[in-house]
Amino acid sequence: MKRFKDKIIIGIDHGYGNIKTANHCFLTGVTAHDSEPLFTKDMLVYDGKYYLIGEGHKEFLPEKQNDEDYYILTLAAIATELANEGLIEADIIIAAGLPLTWTSGQKSAFAAYLSKNKEIDFTFRNVEYHIRVCDVRIYPQGYSAVVSIKSTLKGLSMVADIGNGTMNTLYLVNGRPQSGKMFTEKFDTYQCTLAIRENFMRKTRRELNDYIIDEVLRTGTADIPDSDLEIITAIAEEYVAEIFRRLREHGYDESTINLYVCGGGGCLIKHFYRGNLDRVKFIDDICAAAKGYEYLADVYLRAEAKNEG
Repeated sequence: MKRFKDKIIIGIDHGYGNIKTANHCFLTGVTAHDSEPLFTKDMLVYDGKYYLIGEGHKEFLPEKQNDEDYYILTLAAIATELANEGLIEADIIIAAGLPLTWTSGQKSAFAAYLSKNKEIDFTFRNVEYHIRVCDVRIYPQGYSAVVSIKSTLKGLSMVADIGNGTMNTLYLVNGRPQSGKMFTEKFDTYQCTLAIRENFMRKTRRELNDYIIDEVLRTGTADIPDSDLEIITAIAEEYVAEIFRRLREHGYDESTINLYVCGGGGCLIKHFYRGNLDRVKFIDDICAAAKGYEYLADVYLRAEAKNEG
């Protein structure tokens, strides 16, 4: 959270797996109810409906503005940041992002979606909030995760933001992004989960819980038989090898380019890549993109205010 004049800038990373703000992270899941559900710990009440935040799994949707759930998740994200400051009412500037090559084409529609209601009353975790959405700024994913350190990037660099819905890659020269060398593709960590689930069932005739798969992908191991771990590991290694094959297609050379990896794919590369990691640097802060959106919004707003003055 940053402050600009009398307004609060809140960065939100609308991931397919997790929603992240500068200080919080929760699952990108929401279930709607017409009456109050039994368990209400993470319940949001808005416009006469009850929503449980963090339940379920969002399927990939290229245009998030077509899914009302992301609006509800945005309200929850705003509430988590306001709660940090003990605030229940505020004028808000939302700073969000879209995949690199989709930003130009979708940012107007996504900004309109996030700002469709200027004044909003809702309740989250039994606290009532009243917010006014004063502005929405949309920035490119991937780049936002390194923007605060771009002045330290020397020579050739590539950013790989590997999330739960897309993989975004961006080429930089001395920290300066090259607009002609950025790519977004539907190749994500959830596809790795699906591949493991399918192959495990085929080889063992047993169903593997996604929780176990997630634990292995995050940590490299789990409390399971070695034979099960070997199956998961082999598929994860194939997936990571494919990540690097695609990066090389986009110009990556492990001998001359520093690779900055952010998103959930970083854990997979750490645990399952069998190549050279000397030039690979991991941005482990899961909230890095949300912080980057706030940083960019703050810089541009102050520059605009200076020019107007």
